[in-house]
Amino acid sequence: MKKMLSFPNAKINIGLNIVEKRSDGYHNLESLFYPLKLRDILEITEKVKGFETTFKNTGIQIDAPVNKNLCVKAYNLLSEEFDIPPVQIHLHKVIPFGGGLGGGSADASFTLKSINELFQLNIEEDTLLKFAEQIGSDCPFFIKNTPCYATGKGEILEETPINLSGLHLALINPGFPIGTKDAYAGINPKKSQQLITEIARLPVEEWKNYFKNDFEQSAFRLYPEIEKIKEHLYKKGALYASMTGSGSSVFGLFMTEPNLSEFDKYFVWKEIL
Repeated sequence: MKKMLSFPNAKINIGLNIVEKRSDGYHNLESLFYPLKLRDILEITEKVKGFETTFKNTGIQIDAPVNKNLCVKAYNLLSEEFDIPPVQIHLHKVIPFGGGLGGGSADASFTLKSINELFQLNIEEDTLLKFAEQIGSDCPFFIKNTPCYATGKGEILEETPINLSGLHLALINPGFPIGTKDAYAGINPKKSQQLITEIARLPVEEWKNYFKNDFEQSAFRLYPEIEKIKEHLYKKGALYASMTGSGSSVFGLFMTEPNLSEFDKYFVWKEIL
């Protein structure tokens, strides 16, 4: 039986501006999406025809019915277009939920890529991007999985060189999600005066003077703990710190690895970029 193992990774938002509300009820945004090494584990195994596709979850438990799972949705999308056998999808979940890290979107996009490779469907990247967009707005990013300037709902991507190599990243997730309704409470969409891609060219230590995440105002008001985490990262010497996405995770960029022992009660991730 054919089998494919992959490692769907998280992402952070470097700057996030809510530009305008769309006629379909969604919002247009602009942001820099940056991939991390924090990863789930995804194994897809071919099953004998006549059996059903199944989904197994270990690690962090997914609180959703199987038919709502994004990996299963990704498989179903491809099975409608291609003659592929049923599979066993085993997802070992490591990336926290509802943290602005895109873990579920990554799982879906890596399912698309894995099935494409496993069954030699030869789907071009542009077509994979269209499949991914049907699942979620930030799913296309994980098809490219390289730093990108994102606009539209997050699905319009422009690969953007950004050199953070050698910097230490520290990510803190406080253990609770922020609902979409709460995240957008108080948001006043408006176009930014300076392009995120222009700010990104500045030295990292200057980013805190220019980059902003429009979701922080609502998140900090509802959950002061998130603001305290960001402030503490700066006290620890962060060159730049921000909440990512609509929260609740916060990251900091450092010249050297910080000691974050006081955050032991939270989910803490560190890596060298």
